[in-house]
Amino acid sequence: MPLWRAISEDAPGPKWAALFHEYWPGYRRWWLKEGDAARPSYLESRRALAAHMPEIVPLWEELCELAGGGDQAARFLSFHTPPPYLSGCSQAIWPGREPVMVRNYDYAPDAFDSLILRTRWQGRTVVGVSDGLWGLVDGMNDAGLAISLTFGGRRIVGQGFGVPVILRYVLQTCTTAEEAGAALARLPTHMSYNVTVLDRKRRYLTAMMAPDRPTIVTHAAVATNHQENVEWVSHARFTATVERERFLLQRLTLHRDPEDRFVRAFLKPPLYSTAFAHGFGTLYTAVYRPRKGQMEVRWPGTVWSQSLARFEEGVRLVEVPGAA
Repeated sequence: MPLWRAISEDAPGPKWAALFHEYWPGYRRWWLKEGDAARPSYLESRRALAAHMPEIVPLWEELCELAGGGDQAARFLSFHTPPPYLSGCSQAIWPGREPVMVRNYDYAPDAFDSLILRTRWQGRTVVGVSDGLWGLVDGMNDAGLAISLTFGGRRIVGQGFGVPVILRYVLQTCTTAEEAGAALARLPTHMSYNVTVLDRKRRYLTAMMAPDRPTIVTHAAVATNHQENVEWVSHARFTATVERERFLLQRLTLHRDPEDRFVRAFLKPPLYSTAFAHGFGTLYTAVYRPRKGQMEVRWPGTVWSQSLARFEEGVRLVEVPGAA
């Protein structure tokens, strides 16, 4: 049974440092799997951050110091052109009076932080599911902005940032969907991702990011694992990305499910996957209510509720069907 943790630390400090030193051996193996020379140098990484995300360079430097000041750790924490990685995922905006962002995160359980992290770095409160120990795969901030990602279903790998640090940057620096869309449109990504945002004023958008073409900003309320068209056919078939997209669109338009039924649908096929033997399955379902500052992490039979105002640290053993 996977062990999940919820940790809160206003400023980078001993809690984060302890997490880094616990997770770093595994992340270092992953980061070096193609060899040290395959990854950008420290200078290249720093220049990229300074050019595209200057607001969080002081934060990155502080984290690098807590990580021990090593060259490889600093390069890893920049998330500049990391090794390629694939995931599944479904996400959608339920557009009620209090709109809700719901997502399933499909990935390998042995390559995942299993961590809900609340921070108040640089004066901005952010809570979300951690990746790379300061990046995020989904989250929200105290301005009422929520964000989530899915893999975009393309094989092309280029020069750019890993998407978890892009999500962190957006939540650290943006307050509205419009601001987030502008940031996502200009930030370079090393792989293709669909990033959906929802703000306090019920505005939402989905940015289709890619390393080899301009970002397409849409008003889509649903994103799975392809962009405008299916380009990687075998991956699309394996992940049922088109079928999941159609299912969600039907629930939002033809049937217009109430919120609770819509959320529960993410814990059942075709959205919920147990295909861990083939690479990845659904590790959790996240529910964000950014106007209320509330989030839930869900598994079949279990709900872990958190909020920006009343975040509770703790540990949970959860059952993830199909995961070892």
